[in-house]
Amino acid sequence: MSLFLNVILPIMLVFASGYVLQRIRVLDVKSVSAVCLYILSPALVFTSLYEAEFNSGYVIIVVYMFVLFFLMVFVNKILAKIFKWSQNMESAAILSTGFMNAGNYGLPVVLFSLGPAALPYSVFIMVVQGLQNNFFGVYYASRSSSGMKRAVINVLKMPTTYAMILAFIFQFLNITVSESIHSMLSMVGEAAIPVMMIMLGMQLRSITGIKLNWQVITSAVTLKMVGAPLFAFAFVHFLNVDPLIGAVIIIISAMPTAATTTMYAIEFDTEPDLVSSITFIATIASILTVTTLLNIM
Repeated sequence: MSLFLNVILPIMLVFASGYVLQRIRVLDVKSVSAVCLYILSPALVFTSLYEAEFNSGYVIIVVYMFVLFFLMVFVNKILAKIFKWSQNMESAAILSTGFMNAGNYGLPVVLFSLGPAALPYSVFIMVVQGLQNNFFGVYYASRSSSGMKRAVINVLKMPTTYAMILAFIFQFLNITVSESIHSMLSMVGEAAIPVMMIMLGMQLRSITGIKLNWQVITSAVTLKMVGAPLFAFAFVHFLNVDPLIGAVIIIISAMPTAATTTMYAIEFDTEPDLVSSITFIATIASILTVTTLLNIM
């Protein structure tokens, strides 16, 4: 109960503030998202990774993220064959299970439950997840040759990608950032997490369509909220991953569907109401599942 009160409840209250604000005054979520994407998040990524001590744990994170994603794709393709889902339905299931909310939701949970030492790993996962989302998310939403081109362009347009590369270069070449610039970037970066949390509430309120296809919803939510963290437990256990990195991997794996997948589903008409429904239900279910997971850990 203490974990719920000290970790989950404060996070949910911030989500709720964004939800209520969007209900009272309809704001342009895209504008808030742009500020976060192009200014706040790159500052957070750069400062976190610039200060981090790079080790083999980061390689393990990359391997895990891609193994988990392709596992979700494989399982959904099997389910699509069994239940005779259309290609659109299969793509919606992949979008809903392949991409977790590593930023808006995952970062604050990791920070509040594991502390600042875990933040660089969580930020790195957010960047990798962003790359996957912008490439594979577009690909599976469109399923066309133009989708592949659009996916590559999307990745190249991500500011956090360049912030990560810049941090790696500065680390490798031992380039020192002046105290004044570092302080400014840290201040801007620290604003990213609360803004992302408020933005998630706004995004959930902006969901307009609900499509209760319980066969797809049940399988997607179960895969996302139960299957993914169980796989993370097994991965961390059998590879004897560093305890802190393992804890971050497990917690992030337990996050609900990324809200940005709804954007791709709408843009490419890939069952947007169904993807929105899974995102919303998975986020609500996470109150119970994430609390339970933290208590077990």
